[in-house]
Amino acid sequence: MPDTPDRRLYFLLQRAAHRLRVDADRRCLAAADITTAQLGALYAIRAAPGSTQQELARTLGQRESAVTALVGRLVGAGLVVRRSHPDQHRAVQLELTRDGAEAMHRVQPEVDRFNAELRRMLGEDGFDRTSEALRLLAEGPGRASGGPGRRAVHGAGESEHTGGKGSA
Repeated sequence: MPDTPDRRLYFLLQRAAHRLRVDADRRCLAAADITTAQLGALYAIRAAPGSTQQELARTLGQRESAVTALVGRLVGAGLVVRRSHPDQHRAVQLELTRDGAEAMHRVQPEVDRFNAELRRMLGEDGFDRTSEALRLLAEGPGRASGGPGRRAVHGAGESEHTGGKGSA
C-alpha cells in the first residue's frame, strides 16, 4: 500500500490542537502561571471590559458552566474581579485586575515566539491560509460568510471531496 498523507481532517485537527495546546500551556505556565484557556478568557475580558460570564461563554464558544469554573479560577488567582451588574440583578460584570494585565504582559513575548515558530513552520502564506481556514471551521457550516455553499479552503493538490479515506 503506498504511503499517502493522512487526510482525516478531524483526526488531524484533534492531534494538532492537542500538541499545540500542550506546548502553549507549558510556555504560558512558565511565563505567567496561566493556561491558554485562562489567557483566552483574559484576552476576551480585556477586549470587552464589564462583560458578563454569559457573554464571555459566547465569546469563547464554551458552556456557561465551564466558564463559571474558569472565571472562579481567575478570580481566585486575583487576575479578574466580579462586580455587580448595574442592570441585571443576577449577573456580574468581569474586569481585569492589575495582576491580570501584568500576567498578560509577561506571557506576551512567549505568545509572540510561539506564533513566530508557527509562521516559520507554515510559511507566511500557509500561516494566513491556515488561520482563515480555522476561522471558517470555528464559525461552523452556514455561519461563515457565504453560507453553507461556500467552498472550503484547500491546500495544493487537495480535492473538495469529503467522503471516503480523506474524511474524519
